[in-house]
Amino acid sequence: MCVNMIAENVFASGVWPLLSNLEDPDLGKIEAKPKVQKKSVIADMLKAMVEPMLVCRIGCLSGMAAGNQNLPKMVACRTNPTPGIWLHWSGACGPYLHRLPYPVDTTHPRWQSSGDVMVISNVAVTHKSHSVKEISTVAKTHQMEISGALETAKEVATKLIGAIDGNNRMLEQVETSKRNAFLAINQAFETLQQTLEERKKTLLSELEAISLSKTTALTLQKELFEKMVGVIGHYTDMAFQILQTHTDHEIVALGGLIPTELQATLKRVQTISLTPNQHSNISVSVKTDDLKRQLSKLGNIFDFYPSPSSCTWMSTSVARERTRYHVKVQSKTSKREEYPHGGVEVQGEMRSKTHNGAVVYGEVEDHRDGTYTITLTPQTAGPHQLLITMDGQHVQNSPNDLDVRPKRDYHTLCNAQQVIQCKAPRCVAIHDNGDIYVGSGDHCIYVFDQTGQLKSTIGSSGSGDGQFSSQLGISIKGDVLYVADGGNHRVQKLTSSGKFLHKFGQQGSGQGQFILPVDVIIDSNNKLIVSDHGNHRIQIFNEKGGWLLTIDGNGSGNHSFQYPWGLDLDPQGNIHVATQGSNTINVFTKKGVYVRMYGHPNGPIGLAIDDEGYSLVSVYGGHCLSIYDPEGNKIHTVGNLKYPWGTALDPRDGSVFIANTGANTVLKYCVHI
Repeated sequence: MCVNMIAENVFASGVWPLLSNLEDPDLGKIEAKPKVQKKSVIADMLKAMVEPMLVCRIGCLSGMAAGNQNLPKMVACRTNPTPGIWLHWSGACGPYLHRLPYPVDTTHPRWQSSGDVMVISNVAVTHKSHSVKEISTVAKTHQMEISGALETAKEVATKLIGAIDGNNRMLEQVETSKRNAFLAINQAFETLQQTLEERKKTLLSELEAISLSKTTALTLQKELFEKMVGVIGHYTDMAFQILQTHTDHEIVALGGLIPTELQATLKRVQTISLTPNQHSNISVSVKTDDLKRQLSKLGNIFDFYPSPSSCTWMSTSVARERTRYHVKVQSKTSKREEYPHGGVEVQGEMRSKTHNGAVVYGEVEDHRDGTYTITLTPQTAGPHQLLITMDGQHVQNSPNDLDVRPKRDYHTLCNAQQVIQCKAPRCVAIHDNGDIYVGSGDHCIYVFDQTGQLKSTIGSSGSGDGQFSSQLGISIKGDVLYVADGGNHRVQKLTSSGKFLHKFGQQGSGQGQFILPVDVIIDSNNKLIVSDHGNHRIQIFNEKGGWLLTIDGNGSGNHSFQYPWGLDLDPQGNIHVATQGSNTINVFTKKGVYVRMYGHPNGPIGLAIDDEGYSLVSVYGGHCLSIYDPEGNKIHTVGNLKYPWGTALDPRDGSVFIANTGANTVLKYCVHI
């Protein structure tokens, strides 16, 4: 192949493109030559740079490229007059021939076996940018891309297979839901049909009874009439016969008898009603129009499902190390309506932000009414994340930060860290800001700051609004103060600064009445729970003082109790009652169902329960504070007290406050964690 033919072929494939601004980590940057536009210039260049042998070699290379050997070649030439390194390839833009500005080492040993032309290496050229790179470098890059694509494809395929499995499960669940709904519809209408049949039988039976009653009465009346007619006819016939056939003497003998009997019968007829004693009407009233309207709207088929983003959950913001933590989840639809059914996959977990991200998985209880309880027990203290999912998707406000605090150690309660002087303190409550509220034998409430300095006094002795008589129990929630005003047999509601708001109750044993109420607490739903000491019962009221429920301690058995005193709620919402007369702590649900009983303290009065479920009981007769674990086992006793009364916990750090009544002091104990 001659040089002119090579030039013709190269030019015929398109205008000769020359590379520009090429970069390669190994080859460096290549400066482009001006684009060649004429065939003669191309031919002259080829003639000037190659000998016949080189032309032959290049022709072979060109032929290889044309034969789909689309791999660029880097060629070294030591033939005069233009030795150098040349790049040749054939691609979508046409064949290329370009000289690279690199020197040729003519002493390299490989020249001995390669002649004047030697292929140095295979290279790769980018289609648009024409950048030049070693083929091995490009291949390695492509290998990584292919491997990455394979991994991605594998992950995507796995997810798709999982999605297919999820769809299959959902299809099965749809069939199951359909079958259950079908059975429910059939059962409902069979029950309805059975009810209708029973009602039909009842109505027919009533109809038969009414008809029989009427028929019997009319028949008896008719028989009486017939009997009277017979009597009258008998004596009438006898009278005619006597008049026609008998002698005067016979008429005289029988004449007195016939008129007497006939007159008696006629007189009896006059005393009875000759009107039928029953009316003929038997009417029926089956108002089917309303029933039809109701039946036409009877039942609904719902195509809705809980929406995770609409579902809510409720729990405390603080958990305790190695202590059960409960989360209540309420499933809701996308319209934020409560979903009343169970069966949804709910999961909960805690992830430590320290300790290598340790995870604790929760136990889930499905209440089958759309609510779920998740119980988790964190094993380490520190910052955690709480994650709650429904059908694999996060519910509202999940994940959420959660502080897991170290477990409290009540065994360290020995000596009081603070002593507040107060005359005959009976009850104590701690505000969120740390203020200490103390109900005193002076028939008022003293408010102390955190250092024990008196800030203010609430109330005075009396029976008016905001006055007290032997106030025995106080509770504070936010800026609202509730007082069990025992001597006045009522409960008062005030602001935390002492302004009167509301009262309810009076002396008595009826619903909403009291005989010496001694304690009052507020639950999470703002329901008020009152210890009705003299009536041996616990009463529950709404926020406005409306009666809701009574837990009666009268009777026999474990659920009975006498002279209830201190109250508090455990983390599960159960009501704990310190019963002074029974010397026990009785536990009930908020619905009044007996749960269990624990402890046998001598005269328990005050009661406080921490967020782990530990109960602290001030034992009036035992001059001590008894501490019980969540299972009701006594674990520690704080002695050297004198007739302790009320007990309270600081909501900020769990410090324990005791109204040490006999010593006219309020004691503060710090809990080590």
